[in-house]
Amino acid sequence: VFLGMEKLVVCPYKRQNALCRLICFPWAGGGTSQLAQWGKLFSNSIEVYSLRLPGRESRLKEPFAKDMTTIVNEITSVLLKELQEKPFAFFGHSFGSYMSFAVALHLKEKYGLEPIHLFVSGAHAPQSEELLPIKSIPIDDTRDEDILTYIQILGGTTSELLQNEDLKEHLLLTFREDIRVLQTFSFENAERNVPFSCDITCFNGSEDKPHDLEAWHDLTSGDTSFYELPGGHFYLLEPSNEIFLIKHITRCIENAGL
Repeated sequence: VFLGMEKLVVCPYKRQNALCRLICFPWAGGGTSQLAQWGKLFSNSIEVYSLRLPGRESRLKEPFAKDMTTIVNEITSVLLKELQEKPFAFFGHSFGSYMSFAVALHLKEKYGLEPIHLFVSGAHAPQSEELLPIKSIPIDDTRDEDILTYIQILGGTTSELLQNEDLKEHLLLTFREDIRVLQTFSFENAERNVPFSCDITCFNGSEDKPHDLEAWHDLTSGDTSFYELPGGHFYLLEPSNEIFLIKHITRCIENAGL
């Protein structure tokens, strides 16, 4: 498991005495660099884990995950002991929101474990019909140019990175593979079945395309709250928004009465 931990978790700011761990899930095509740096912005009561998926960074040589179940199983098996020993919260952006939801659902169904708070960003509720268009993108037949255009519209990728052929190739590959994983994920919410009891907070960029957020209400008996921050899909990379997110997440975790 230690090896698994080394591969999966990036935690540059270790806080042995933290009251809670915030586990951060990356966006499609994303790595760990931005969210791992959040560790230094939080107080000592919160330790930040940024998750590194196969096929990127130090896991470049590993094959990409083929489906959401593979990712969920790896994250759960590596982190189970950590998640059992101390309270945890999840933060996911975009593709990361769906991943964090899938992991939370698995933890709840199989181990009766639940995050004290689920923070989702730039994502539809997982049972929403709004997800269907993404699920029907013919990912193998979509040209690189079209994917590149889409990545540029979303933002969050520096133009320098796109100038470098090798980096650009790898970003395109990673993005395709992450979308492919998202297409294998499905969640049908049964009538009257409320999977969670934790609070859920949804963040969104004001200029991003609207996401179906209301449907997150149906997934928990806890409170659901919604915040719109200035900017596009990658609003969270703006320093002022980052400060807001850190403060807000801290307040929610500290108010959870740990």
